[in-house]
Amino acid sequence: MTQRHTRGELVARLVRAGEIMVSGEGTAEVDSYFDIENFVFDGPDGFDTDYAGLMDYFRSLRSALDDRSIRRGIVLAEGDLIACQTWIEGTFVRPFTQSPVGRLEPTGTRVVMDLINIFRFDDQGRLVEEFVRFDNRSFLRQLGAQGA
Repeated sequence: MTQRHTRGELVARLVRAGEIMVSGEGTAEVDSYFDIENFVFDGPDGFDTDYAGLMDYFRSLRSALDDRSIRRGIVLAEGDLIACQTWIEGTFVRPFTQSPVGRLEPTGTRVVMDLINIFRFDDQGRLVEEFVRFDNRSFLRQLGAQGA
């Protein structure tokens, strides 16, 4: 595969896509960072979905959390893959409808998703696959889920 983008450009595209997903600004712009027809999301606990499903998840997350932010930590790039640490934070102020245990009512607390992501890009610099691992149980505890 011939890569049209440098590693630095792919990292910049990844960072910008994350910012838009968390903020909710510019749907058309975020679409340009993904191969929306072929994108595959491989998430924790069997949460596997396509681009539309991932967008639904982020809409629900944005709806539930105020003061949202995203940070990237260590970033490693090799060929068409980028792996990185990601933290998504926010204050839980409205119901979260896309949790793995169903609808959760707000607690008013600050929550942090601590993720490890591996992203795969196509030769046009679009995201075609994402593998995510994070401690769902810890996140559910932060959200106030019973028995988590």
